[in-house]
Amino acid sequence: MLNSIIRFALRQRMIVLAVSLLLTGYGTYVAFHTPIDVFPDLNRPRVVVMTEAPGLSPEEVESLITFPIETSLNGANGVEAVRSSSGVGISVIYVEFGFNTNIYNDRQVVTERLQLLQGRLPDGVTPQLAPISSIMGQILMLGMFSQDDKTEPLELRTLADWVVRQRLLTIPGVAQVFTMGGGRKQFQILVDPEKLLRFGVSLQQVEDAVVKSNENATGGYLDQQGPNELLVRALGRVQTVEDIEQIVVTIREGRPVTLAQVAKVAAGAQTKRGDSAAYERTKVEDGSEDWIGGPCVVLTINKQPGADTRAVTENVFKAIEELSASMPKDIRVIPLYSQKSFIDRAIENVVVALRDGVILVIIILVLFLMNVRTTFITLTAIPLSLVITALVFAISGMSINTMTLGGLAVALGELVDDAIVDVENIFRRLNENRHAPNPKHPLLVVYQASTEVRNSIVFSTIIVCIVFIPLFALTGMEGRLFAPLGIAYIVSIAASLLVSLTVTPVLSYLLLGRSKTSEHAADGFVLRFLKSVASQIIRFSLNFPRLNLTVVVIGVLISALFVVNLERDFLPPFNEGSIQLNVVLPPGTSLTVSNSIAAKCESRLMQIPDVVRVGRRTGRAELDEHAEGVNTSELIIDLNPGSHRTREEQINEIREAMADIPGVVSAVEQPISHLISHMLSGVKAQIGIKIYGDDLDLLRRKAQEMEQAVKSVPGVADLMLEPQVLIPQLRVELRRDKLVLNGLTARDVNQVIETALNGVVISEVLDGQRTFDLVVRFDKQDRENLDVLRRLSIELPEGGTVPLESVANIYEAGGPNTINRENVRRRIVLQCNVSERGVVDVVTDIQKKLAPITATLPPGYFVEYGGQFQSQKEASRILSVLFIVSLIGVFLTLFVMFRSVNLSLQVMAALPMAFIGSVAALVITGQTLTIAAMVGFISLAGIASRNGILLLNHYLHLVKYEGETWSHSMIIRAGLERLAPVLMTALTAGIGLVPLVLAAGEPGKEILYPVATVILGGVISSTLLDFFVHPALFWLFGLKEAQRVVNEAMEEISLVEPHEEISHSAHTDTTPHGGSLP
Repeated sequence: MLNSIIRFALRQRMIVLAVSLLLTGYGTYVAFHTPIDVFPDLNRPRVVVMTEAPGLSPEEVESLITFPIETSLNGANGVEAVRSSSGVGISVIYVEFGFNTNIYNDRQVVTERLQLLQGRLPDGVTPQLAPISSIMGQILMLGMFSQDDKTEPLELRTLADWVVRQRLLTIPGVAQVFTMGGGRKQFQILVDPEKLLRFGVSLQQVEDAVVKSNENATGGYLDQQGPNELLVRALGRVQTVEDIEQIVVTIREGRPVTLAQVAKVAAGAQTKRGDSAAYERTKVEDGSEDWIGGPCVVLTINKQPGADTRAVTENVFKAIEELSASMPKDIRVIPLYSQKSFIDRAIENVVVALRDGVILVIIILVLFLMNVRTTFITLTAIPLSLVITALVFAISGMSINTMTLGGLAVALGELVDDAIVDVENIFRRLNENRHAPNPKHPLLVVYQASTEVRNSIVFSTIIVCIVFIPLFALTGMEGRLFAPLGIAYIVSIAASLLVSLTVTPVLSYLLLGRSKTSEHAADGFVLRFLKSVASQIIRFSLNFPRLNLTVVVIGVLISALFVVNLERDFLPPFNEGSIQLNVVLPPGTSLTVSNSIAAKCESRLMQIPDVVRVGRRTGRAELDEHAEGVNTSELIIDLNPGSHRTREEQINEIREAMADIPGVVSAVEQPISHLISHMLSGVKAQIGIKIYGDDLDLLRRKAQEMEQAVKSVPGVADLMLEPQVLIPQLRVELRRDKLVLNGLTARDVNQVIETALNGVVISEVLDGQRTFDLVVRFDKQDRENLDVLRRLSIELPEGGTVPLESVANIYEAGGPNTINRENVRRRIVLQCNVSERGVVDVVTDIQKKLAPITATLPPGYFVEYGGQFQSQKEASRILSVLFIVSLIGVFLTLFVMFRSVNLSLQVMAALPMAFIGSVAALVITGQTLTIAAMVGFISLAGIASRNGILLLNHYLHLVKYEGETWSHSMIIRAGLERLAPVLMTALTAGIGLVPLVLAAGEPGKEILYPVATVILGGVISSTLLDFFVHPALFWLFGLKEAQRVVNEAMEEISLVEPHEEISHSAHTDTTPHGGSLP
């Protein structure tokens, strides 16, 4: 069949060239219109159920809301994990589904389960599903502030909520916009308890009066008032503070008591559970640098899954530019974090590596071939393979990202390998034909030369593809990360095979076959020099075969020792250009104190030269699934992309800046890495030690013991115990006997307490199309005064009032600030990151340290290790098992080609030779053994086999067709004739990766760097050792087997039908090199 493809291509030359040009043009167009992202879609289907229950303690939230919802969701179709966090007045439940499920079906499953809970949750509590968003969806953070503080925080937040946010939500691809900071405007009725007593008015009367005084009604239509009907509207809604003040609450002594007489009415800010700030380094008029910014509104923009990050970001910036003309002149909007800048840097870096790789490949080809035409023919494989791959991306819906581009960068040097082998053989055979006494037609020579090396090309390509199959068996995030790299690699290599069987023979005939002279027939100076060296090496190998093999075996054993001692990691650290600093204060810390300490952190960060922007979020935004307490601050730090300092140096400087701020526990991460860690285990760090049990006090004590033990483990950084501690509570415990005495219910009393202290939204004020909450509560000084609380009037059913202290005990106590659960068990997490060591090794040391403490846990309590460590362990296991399976596949492929176990194993001897160089490369560059490095080892298995196939196949060919004997001279001749393609394929495969190897730590190349390092090291060692080992191996162990293979091939009975016998005998008589071109 393959011969038929070559035959068809040579017969239909114009069609082949026309299709090639068409593919190049269309593929280029498609490539420029394919979505671009930083990584493949890593998003795990996840549904977030958020339930707000203002005023409830964490214990009440857990028992009344979280536990019932969790119970209903566990066991639902496709659910893999249920995690929850019960805080003060809020429950957030993360429901994680399998990677292969559909997010819309998952949301439907959750919605159906929640419907079963109707009537079982507290009154007024309604679970809500957070909008669909991806884990990598937080693509942009904007800081909006008044430059000269002309615009009040209340007005600033109103603009952000009702102008900017509403405009951004109309942009296709935007899932949600969270606003945080400033002051969320609401109309507040601040009741004075003293005046309530003086006028004999209860809180319930105030509420009822406001509700009844803020409504419109309709009077239907009037038809008899002329030619047109009239719509009758009764307008009674309040619109201003003055309207609210004039609401009549009750009548006392024949005179109305208005709201203004018992309460202060004002437009004020909602009680804050979060705040934010933004700063940007800028140049002032005299050329020096200064910082602008301050307290601000931070807008966090989340994209929908599958949306193009760059396109969404550009549309957001366009919208902001359009809005800026209509906003006050003092308002500035600055980007605090943009995923697009990381994507642009990463893609640019990988494209530059691809470009530099192509240039280096061209230099190698020119040096070896010393012929412009052969170089041109060989290079056509690169653009054609790349555009075919781009078309496959478009058809399969894949994006262009660092991993797909990485697959192409790794394959770059190999794309020309098939073409090199083909063109080199055609060129050599055409030269021999020109000097032959009876030259054949050049078309026939091209066909025969192509079919002669066809087996080597096809089988080596099949092997390269087989070894990549384990990548597609990886599960979870690592599978989603590396599968696109494997697809890009395999598709491009398969495309290069197709090009070598079609376009390469056609161009060879058109550009080389018609040439009448034999210019450049002699080898170039580089090749002549290399051949003289190679002949000496092969002779040495044949004269001292056992010495060669012994040295190589020793090298392999030493490499194995180094591999065993290499540190192990999940993925190499990214260089995103931004840092996320998490600052945690003791739970119970107020927002005011949090803000002041966060301001100290900001001032320290602004002294670091590499910092160009700082954005801060303290606490949480409304309906934000990251339900942090006000004691937690997230600082997003944008670093100077032109800095000469390494990522580790920058992170260490930030850690040092935070070290001497008292009472602060800080953790330094990067935004995307932080989100990946959270997706893997629900823990926002590389390692999460989860302790499960029922008693929160016991969990906390054991976690503190473990924290002390883990501190001493080398490599542990940012060690943090989940702040799950007792915080002060003011408890109002109702006395049942007193309630009975006064004819009161618990609800009567609780509603008054809730309204007075927490405030109740009883209605809304319309201002055009904007709506603002209308809230009733005590003024701040009365809410903070315990004496006022004790005297709070409770209205009795039969008239009269009674103070709160006569029906309840009021005292201070402690309670948990938050209760976290996973898979229906309470849990506490001890988390840490890793610095200057491998994750797996650090976890192994931690497990040893914690073993004595784990042994003392009561029955039913247990410890689980999560985070990147777990993913690395699982991925390593799968890769190791399937690598062995793929090696069996390689062996069977070689056996089909050679029909010999002996010769197949001789080809596979290249693997240990490549192993030596790849391990040496990891050790020299000081890298850990990551999943990325293991992917490099896998791809190396296919690349290293190619040289052995070329050499052994040529040994058999020379004896079978060209009259050589099984002697030293035949082995030397085969080595020298195959030297050019062997060295060229190896050098192009290796040198194409040099730009990636030289760019350690650059954005976009972090994951590709270990892959490229391993392959380059392996290619160098396997190529250098090829001419030392293969001749020696063949001479010692392969001669008899090769003789058997050739004899059997000569005696092989052709299986043909009767009518084919005559043509077949003529065919075998006239075509010793693989057939005629009919």
